[in-house]
Amino acid sequence: MSQSHSNAYLPPQKPRRFRAFRTIAALVLREMSTTYGRSAGGYIWAIIAPVAAIALLTLVFSAALRTPSLGTNFSLFYATGILPFSFYTQTSNKIASALRFSRPLLQYPGVRYIDAIIARFLLNLLTHIIVFYLLITLIIFAYDVQTILDFPTIILAFSLAGFLGLGIGCLNCYLFMRFPVWGTLWGILNTPLLIMSCIFFIFEDVPNKFQDLLWFNPLGHVIGLMRSGFYPSYDATYVSIPYLVLVTLITMALGLLLLNRFHRDLLNN
Repeated sequence: MSQSHSNAYLPPQKPRRFRAFRTIAALVLREMSTTYGRSAGGYIWAIIAPVAAIALLTLVFSAALRTPSLGTNFSLFYATGILPFSFYTQTSNKIASALRFSRPLLQYPGVRYIDAIIARFLLNLLTHIIVFYLLITLIIFAYDVQTILDFPTIILAFSLAGFLGLGIGCLNCYLFMRFPVWGTLWGILNTPLLIMSCIFFIFEDVPNKFQDLLWFNPLGHVIGLMRSGFYPSYDATYVSIPYLVLVTLITMALGLLLLNRFHRDLLNN
């Protein structure tokens, strides 16, 4: 029997795009089961954690201050800082551990390292969209907050927070596995990040001599942009979207370049 005749009986191969979609979907389901469990309790915790943080900040600072730096509602002010910060932090951490978490599955030829990264990013994105929407809606209706929301700006700030976390996470995904000590150092370096990201205050409240240094923290730009979407009177002139995009693209490109070149070595070590 000729080669061409025998090939006629072979089942058609599924396109790579469809197989990649199925792989990513399977990885997302595995991630959901591992992160949140099979009960509703795990998903509820994803909402309870930021609610507790916002409530604590509201309680502490409302007792010490008469009004927040913007507006009159403490919960909304701190939510517009904590939620994008949490989205960035969790995205970065999830992506940074993507290879280590999915190492057994990445031994199969049909599963690529980029599939693991995309799956983790998509699940984290969907989770934080739901959490962000629920908490902001709850605060606005519970306190009857009167404001004009700039939805394009809010969506842009939220997206930049996620992609910044993706870029930093891709670079750290390589660095954490290549240099394990970097994971410890990164944790130490990020300790003051909560204070330096303009969550408890606005950039303009910082003394001028410290503003030049604080400006280089990209999260300060994300949170300033987010707050400008919730407070019509707030003009965050210091925010630089090109700077945010540049940091994101550089870290993402460098991280993916290193992972593409060395991911097999990292998985085999």
